[in-house]
Amino acid sequence: MQKVQSIQLKSTSSFAAKVADYKQLFKLRLTLLVVFSAAFGFVMASSGSTFDWMGLTMICLGGFLVVAASNGLNQVIERNYDILMTRTENRPVAAGRMSIAEASLSSMIAGIIGIAILTFYFNQLTGIISFISLALYAFVYTPLKRIHPVNVFVGAIPGALPPMLGWVAVTNNLDAMCIALFMIQFFWQFVHFWSIAWLLDDDYKKAGFKMLPSTGRSKATATQIFLYAAMLIPCGLLPLQLNKAGWISAALATVAALYVLYRSYRLLQTCDGKEAKQIMFSSYIYLTVTQIAYMLDKI
Repeated sequence: MQKVQSIQLKSTSSFAAKVADYKQLFKLRLTLLVVFSAAFGFVMASSGSTFDWMGLTMICLGGFLVVAASNGLNQVIERNYDILMTRTENRPVAAGRMSIAEASLSSMIAGIIGIAILTFYFNQLTGIISFISLALYAFVYTPLKRIHPVNVFVGAIPGALPPMLGWVAVTNNLDAMCIALFMIQFFWQFVHFWSIAWLLDDDYKKAGFKMLPSTGRSKATATQIFLYAAMLIPCGLLPLQLNKAGWISAALATVAALYVLYRSYRLLQTCDGKEAKQIMFSSYIYLTVTQIAYMLDKI
């Protein structure tokens, strides 16, 4: 009896460990944040008295699988560099708990299923955008990280595609509002990721990753962060200008952008890592407030 219980406990423990590894491989929390952006675009594009809840479920499912696949392939490609950094050394592939074959196969299956859902449930344009997002992130942005700081610009493109994905899933159209949703999240990427890169620059250097501009932790880099933060104000007002949102939601987005701009100004003054951390937190606040405010405006 004790032997049976021991086997059951070991099996349960192994299953829990495997689930935990897949959560790390697919970066569950980050993936869910990205999926929320796709849902944001879907809600913004929706109209009529009856909301398409099944469509929302499918955009979230398809988006989740594509982003999970991108993250998994990223870890397969970077396994020899992840082991060099404190932040990533315990990732399943880098640490050897998951084989390259398993991580690659599970990521490719997730990506294929995700793209298929987005293509056949919605339209071909949605499928094409999801494929571009996955390919850019895994096979262009990832190798560029050790070559040139331009990787952040390249990575900002797939990072800004999820709200566009949600919009196109409903409209099957790359119109002005679709571009506006892309622009909001595109400029946000620089502020968010450069603030993280400022904090983790020493760790990134262990693996040879060039995540900050070539000027490093300097006033020149802080100036670039400030300028991109300033762009969040006009970009956040685009839905209002296109008559897709009201003044209240636009005002909330502007206040959130001004807070990011203030934190960026503080970094420009001090070049202090503590201020970079505040920018990172403020960028989360900005994106959350802006997306929720505009979605509530649709209800």
